[in-house]
Amino acid sequence: MPNSWERVPIDAQSIEAPLSQAAIFLVLCVSDEDKAIGTVREVLGSLDDLVKTVGFRDLSAKLSCIAGLGSDLWDRLGVSARPHELKPFAAIEGKPHTAPATPGDLLFHIRAERVDICFEFERILLQTLGSAVRMVDEVSGFRYFDARDLLGFVDGTANPAGQDIGEAALVGDEDPDFAGGSYVVVQKYLHDLAAWNRTSTALQEEIVGRTKIDNIELDDDAAPRKSHKTLATITDEHGNEHDILRDNMPFGRAGHGEFGTYFIGYTRHLWVIETMLKRMYIGDPPGSYDRLLDFSVAHTGTTFFAPSRSTLAAIAEG
Repeated sequence: MPNSWERVPIDAQSIEAPLSQAAIFLVLCVSDEDKAIGTVREVLGSLDDLVKTVGFRDLSAKLSCIAGLGSDLWDRLGVSARPHELKPFAAIEGKPHTAPATPGDLLFHIRAERVDICFEFERILLQTLGSAVRMVDEVSGFRYFDARDLLGFVDGTANPAGQDIGEAALVGDEDPDFAGGSYVVVQKYLHDLAAWNRTSTALQEEIVGRTKIDNIELDDDAAPRKSHKTLATITDEHGNEHDILRDNMPFGRAGHGEFGTYFIGYTRHLWVIETMLKRMYIGDPPGSYDRLLDFSVAHTGTTFFAPSRSTLAAIAEG
């Protein structure tokens, strides 16, 4: 039988776009000024046109942009219905690490094969938004060798592909008013590379759950402490595994000693990412937290919903 996602018409934003060479992650808050919401509506309604205008300069650069809306902004826009699971990011207090919650009304996930194309799109976007928004976070990511993070491991190996992307990342007929949309969680992690590099490769592999050179998955079912790979794998009460779509990117400024990974996860069900983060920060069993957090600290945490193109257009019209 076809699954529920395959039975609904989908006009999703460009969530399925392949891993790019460059990306910008832009988190904004909308100001309280009277005209701010109107400006935001206009920009959301013209987003596809802006992608075409900038992207036409080099079609091979494959420019794309996904817009996500936060819970508070959704209410301010006066939309009569809302996605069933949409709510603000809830901080997770683990021992000894915490996943903080930080503000954000708008997310723009900009991707292209050229850094300058990403930059030009962001420049015009922010110029158009003007005083209607204030910057919360801006991160420019880059592809690092063969899709590795700055810790040296391949990132995103478990991502769904093909038709599985829709099943994992896009809302289906369980919430028909928002079919084709996706819940999005972002976190900016900064790494202590000096401490990581003092750790043996064998222990690094045990922590991550994969070999470093050839990216082979390690079996840690019998291990007393589970790896990042295992803690980030989510199954429901029936034993069914639930994937998410990650489009993480490394970022950094070597001269400032800043090295990080920008986590961005797209999911059909927000509870999947929430469960993943609780397993990482609290542990399974409690106390057996993800040891990767000893080297990688989250500085942000925000939840958005990326509506389908038609829903976004309807929101823009008001």
